Amino acid sequence: FLPDRLEVPMLDLLETVSATEDGAWLFPLMLGEQNAALVAWWNGGVLRNLSFVTLPATGDRAVELKNQLTHIAWSGELEGWFPAQPKWHLVADTADAAEWENVLRTGLGEPVQVIAPPATVELAARTANRAALALPSNLLPAEFTTRHHQQFVDRLWLRGLAAAGIFYAVLVVIYFCAVGVLGYRTHGVETQVAAISGSYTNALQLQARYGVLKERQQLKFAALDCWQLVAQELPPVMSLQRFSFADGQRLTLSGTAPQDQINKLFDFNTALKKKQVNGQFVFDQQKGDTVNPRLAGNQETWNFSLELLHSEEPPQ
Repeated sequence: FLPDRLEVPMLDLLETVSATEDGAWLFPLMLGEQNAALVAWWNGGVLRNLSFVTLPATGDRAVELKNQLTHIAWSGELEGWFPAQPKWHLVADTADAAEWENVLRTGLGEPVQVIAPPATVELAARTANRAALALPSNLLPAEFTTRHHQQFVDRLWLRGLAAAGIFYAVLVVIYFCAVGVLGYRTHGVETQVAAISGSYTNALQLQARYGVLKERQQLKFAALDCWQLVAQELPPVMSLQRFSFADGQRLTLSGTAPQDQINKLFDFNTALKKKQVNGQFVFDQQKGDTVNPRLAGNQETWNFSLELLHSEEPPQ
């Protein structure tokens, strides 16, 4: 705890009670558990000194109180502010006045004027008014206030940095924990992959073999089906000299025909192109080579090519 203000509540009481004559004004109070009094020394209408005296609980209380006041008076005489004939005033309520007045009269051997203190409500009002008007009543030196404020700000910064460091450390711990958990899971998955990698490779090999065998079967049936279609549509007057089925898709035919039967050659080509199976054309209508007849003696040599529309689904 570093204070930024230092106030004495008795100052409000001291300000409330007006000193009408020179002398000592005593204000009884409690300092912890000890009975004490604030002594204000006035001379020439000016407050010269403030000091505290205590009232012992045991022993000769009057003599002890007189000795304390005498020491203050000596210092006042040395400093030149002690009045020649001081008047003694006691500002206290009935309970405190009964105790202090008797001790003062016995110790000093002089009359003591008892003055009733202001009401608590009045003191509270004065204190609130002083706080509201921000009157300069701080007894703490300005350099102490500045230093304490700077220390408070520095402490806030240090605590903030410490909190940020702790938060960062927690995040780092969480991060490494997450990395560890994910690494453990990754290792488990890698172990499983290594365990089934052999089976997976074998499955891929079997799948590839199956694909090759299936493709061979499809090509075999596609060639046979094309041969069947050609045999069905080939006119008797024409001869087939070459039947080629390449790449599982391209059908190439060549042969001879009488010169006067050239139209049947074109009809043969058209009939093959229009062949359908299950409502779908067997050959692609846009691809393939057209009929190319050439005269050789009294015979026409011819050739053309067709392409299957879907080689993976050969006609049955």
